[in-house]
Amino acid sequence: MRNLDITTLRSFVAVAQSGGVTRAAGFLNLTQSAVSMQIKRLEDMLDLQLLDRSGRGVALTPAGTQLLSYAQRMVDLNDEIYTRLTDQAWEGEIVLGVPHDIVYPVIPQVLQRMGRTHPRVKVQLVSSYTRELRAQFARGEVDVILTTETEIGPGAETLVELPMRWVGAPGGQVHKTQPLRLAFCRFCGFRPDALGRLDRAGIDWEMAVESDSDRTVEATVSADLAISSCLDGHAAPQLDYIDASAGLPELGTQKINMYVGSGTSAIVQEIADQVRQGFAARFASDAHIRTVA
Repeated sequence: MRNLDITTLRSFVAVAQSGGVTRAAGFLNLTQSAVSMQIKRLEDMLDLQLLDRSGRGVALTPAGTQLLSYAQRMVDLNDEIYTRLTDQAWEGEIVLGVPHDIVYPVIPQVLQRMGRTHPRVKVQLVSSYTRELRAQFARGEVDVILTTETEIGPGAETLVELPMRWVGAPGGQVHKTQPLRLAFCRFCGFRPDALGRLDRAGIDWEMAVESDSDRTVEATVSADLAISSCLDGHAAPQLDYIDASAGLPELGTQKINMYVGSGTSAIVQEIADQVRQGFAARFASDAHIRTVA
C-alpha cells in the first residue's frame, strides 16, 4: 500500500486554487522551487502529469482535475484532526464585516473551512455597507472588514479589482426603455457613480425603487421592472449581466479591500489569510480581473 503525502497534496491544492506556483508559494510560505519539487514528487509517485505547463499559466490536466477534489478533502480532514486533538490555543471569537453584495461566493467557503479547521473559533459575520463597516472598524467593533471602494484606505490591502456591470432580468427588455428605470438601495455606494455616468452620457433615468433592502432591489430587477449594477462575479443567481452592446455607459472598476486590526491575534490573522486565499483562488483564472498577491 502506497501512502500519499499531505504536504505534497497541500502544495498541489494551493497551486490548483491560486492558478500558479508563485502565488501558491506565497500562501504556503515556501519558495517556488520547494513547491515545484513537491508537485514533481507527487507526479512521480502517481506516475501522472497533474499540471499542464504548456501555456502562459498553469492548468490542470484531466488527471489533476480528478485528483483535486480528493486532495482537498484529505488536506481538510488532516487539518481538522490536528486542530481538534492538539491545538488548544485556537479558541475565541472573530467579528468579520462584509458588504451585502460581496458575501457570495467567497465568504461562505471561508466560514465553512474555518468551521472545519478551527471548530473552537466562533466567527460572527456582520453584513452592512462599506461606510458603516469602516465606522465600526474604527470603533474596534469588528476585527476584519472587507470594503468596496475606488481607492484604498490607510492600512488596507486590495484583494482584487473588479469591473462594475449593469444587471437585469434574464432576457429582460427594461434596459431599452426611456427613461431608464433603475433600482438601488438608498445607501448603496455604487449608486452615485452610476447615476453620474448616466447623466454624462445624456441618458434619462428614473428610480423605480428606493429601498434599504437588497432583496427588494433584486426582486424588482428580476421582475424586469428596473436594472441595477454590481461587481463582476457577484450578481445574484436570478439576474444576468447586460451586454455592452446595449449602449449603457461603462461603470469603471471597484477594489475589494481588506482591513485587519493592528496587533490582532493569531486567529484574526488566520481568517484574514483564509479570505485572502479565497479571493485569489476565485478570481485567479479571470484574465480581465486584476488580483493582488
